Amino acid sequence: MKASTAKFILNKVLGWKGQENFPKEGKSLMLGVPHTSVWDFVIADLYATSQGEPIHILIKDKFFFWPVGPILRKWGAIPLKSDSKTGGTSALMQMIEAYNTHDNIIMGIAPEGTRKPVKRWKTGCFVIAKKANVTLYTGFIDWGRKYVGYGEVFTLTDDMHADMIRLQQHYKDSGVQAKYPKQFVFDDEVK
Repeated sequence: MKASTAKFILNKVLGWKGQENFPKEGKSLMLGVPHTSVWDFVIADLYATSQGEPIHILIKDKFFFWPVGPILRKWGAIPLKSDSKTGGTSALMQMIEAYNTHDNIIMGIAPEGTRKPVKRWKTGCFVIAKKANVTLYTGFIDWGRKYVGYGEVFTLTDDMHADMIRLQQHYKDSGVQAKYPKQFVFDDEVK
């Protein structure tokens, strides 16, 4: 899809606004928060495409059958092979490998790990950003304001636990609203 078409659908058809000046660096990891609906991916993908920078995500390889597979690939999805097909290579390692094999790639990840409510977010975003040495952005999909963007750079320390608490606090303080607010919860340590 062309950037102009994606922007028309996002802005005019769906009524969303997007943060301008999308980062143009070679490699980065974009968080997609909150993630309570499959529509979060649609909005995020339209936004990134409207900015001329498709975001890649890993999706289980079992979904890459015809006619869905070609559509997923066109949207920038990368097949996630199961451990049995990779000799035990985890999803995290497959994402890191994607960074190592592409010169220019922005990958998206939902730290909640699911659309269901979870208090403890997955630490994969921390591990991937550190091991692949890529910039981590606090991307957001705000259903309350119908506003989507890449957010700001989130600087990681060597304390994963503290960073994950700080990350959740960032989103809590931002006031971003989920499509399904009851499914967007935070760790008890987040005030």
